[in-house]
Amino acid sequence: MPLHLNLLHEEILELRQRQRDPLKIGLSAMIAAGALMFGYYSWNAYQTLEIKSRLSIVQRDWAKVEPRVTAAQKRAAELRRTVDTTKVLDTMIDNRFFWAPFLEKLSRCVAPNAQLTSFDGTADETKGVTVSIEGLSAGREPRAEAEELRHLLGEQLGKNYKDVKVEFKTLEDLDTMANLGGANLPMARFVLNVEFNPFEAAKPAAPARMRKSKDEAKQAD
Repeated sequence: MPLHLNLLHEEILELRQRQRDPLKIGLSAMIAAGALMFGYYSWNAYQTLEIKSRLSIVQRDWAKVEPRVTAAQKRAAELRRTVDTTKVLDTMIDNRFFWAPFLEKLSRCVAPNAQLTSFDGTADETKGVTVSIEGLSAGREPRAEAEELRHLLGEQLGKNYKDVKVEFKTLEDLDTMANLGGANLPMARFVLNVEFNPFEAAKPAAPARMRKSKDEAKQAD
């Protein structure tokens, strides 16, 4: 077996010891960890810069669009106010009360032997319509003539309005006489209080035939 002599034994041993030095190994590990951390933070910094760049672009675009958006919002608010005002006006127009139809019904209820001397009325959307009618009636029974006027007026108003009330505030006989057709007839003075709601029209009753058909349908079911 050949004999080998290693003349560099001491130097090789010293080199190996230096390679196995814990401090050197720790420094190498720290350098490697530092390199990794530097790479990680460099990547995060790059992403941050990219996000800031995008943000600045978005902010520049928003600065260009913002005046138009603000103007559009103001215009939308103005249009909403206009629409709300229009709705209020439409409601007022739809719910307004016309005196002409009421006066027409009143005129149809006044008989030739009755006369209206004063008329006063108010209309309120929450309280309805209130009317005070003063007049004279003549006949063999003037009170009955006034009662006929009251009854007929309530019947006519009930066809189109709700919550109709026609009541006498006063009804009294007079000492004076009225000459009707050459005959002197006693007279009565009356004051009528009329109340009704014209803002919610009374629903007309269903025709008899229609009600009968519904009853028949229920029985068939």
